[in-house]
Amino acid sequence: MQQLAPIALFVYNRPDHTRRTLIHLQKNVLAEESRLYIFCDAAKTDADRDKVEQVRQIARETTGFKSVRVIERDHNLGLAESIISGVTQLVYEYGKVIVFEDDLLSSPYTLEYFNEALTYYASQEKVMHIGAYMYNLKDKDLPESFFYRAASSWGWATWARAWNHFEPDIDKLIAQFDTLSIIRFSIEGKMNFWRQIQEFKAGKNNSWAIRWYASIFLKGGLTLNPARSLINNIGHDGTGVHSNRENMYDVHISQQPVKKFPDVIEENEKAYQAIKHFLAHRKGNLFKRMVRFVKQKVG
Repeated sequence: MQQLAPIALFVYNRPDHTRRTLIHLQKNVLAEESRLYIFCDAAKTDADRDKVEQVRQIARETTGFKSVRVIERDHNLGLAESIISGVTQLVYEYGKVIVFEDDLLSSPYTLEYFNEALTYYASQEKVMHIGAYMYNLKDKDLPESFFYRAASSWGWATWARAWNHFEPDIDKLIAQFDTLSIIRFSIEGKMNFWRQIQEFKAGKNNSWAIRWYASIFLKGGLTLNPARSLINNIGHDGTGVHSNRENMYDVHISQQPVKKFPDVIEENEKAYQAIKHFLAHRKGNLFKRMVRFVKQKVG
């Protein structure tokens, strides 16, 4: 059997989230055969130090995998640099990697999905990213998995051959966009992807994920995704560095394995329309938006 992809888990200062993420990972069908690397960032402030140490203790005590290696940073890298350096390290050692953050609950079949897809599309240059999260889409007649243009960072996998095209320089990325590609990139204006690019340029965010999606998009790459989510993000409770308190992205984690992968390497138009519809309506009516705004301010 082909060697399984290593799992990179990036953690910081959320012990409860980290523990829950690990419990779900341990219940995965392929956990005991998988190598787990836990990248622990160092505290940014003295106030974070105690929680950071609690997370490191959880990491040191983790079992249930083929091997567990804990990498404890001695200075604060921040999420973007931590992920870029950790992913780069593992893809060049193993040729592929599965990536988790500390707030992602997985299905028992998430690792199986990643590994099977990594093998299935290993030599397909156009397939650059495998995502495990999917919105709660209205269309229930989609295929088990499909190709789409955008890359979700909530549980994903890739190969060294694709990661080689990651362009961290925002100016080099921006220079390759024109008006039409900006529209396509932002799902016809239904998602704020282009604004994220502009905000990164302005120093208002430090997103590795938007640069990764842009790198894929500009190469004409595609991402594989399940129709029913194999991940739920529990980070939208206000505890995350980059997250607000909201529930529009909550999903029920699928308890079924994904067994069918598309052979035609092109974006699935039906899935694209279903995602576009979700994004256009995800915030609800004006009343729901106001309630969410107040909750975020009060919370």
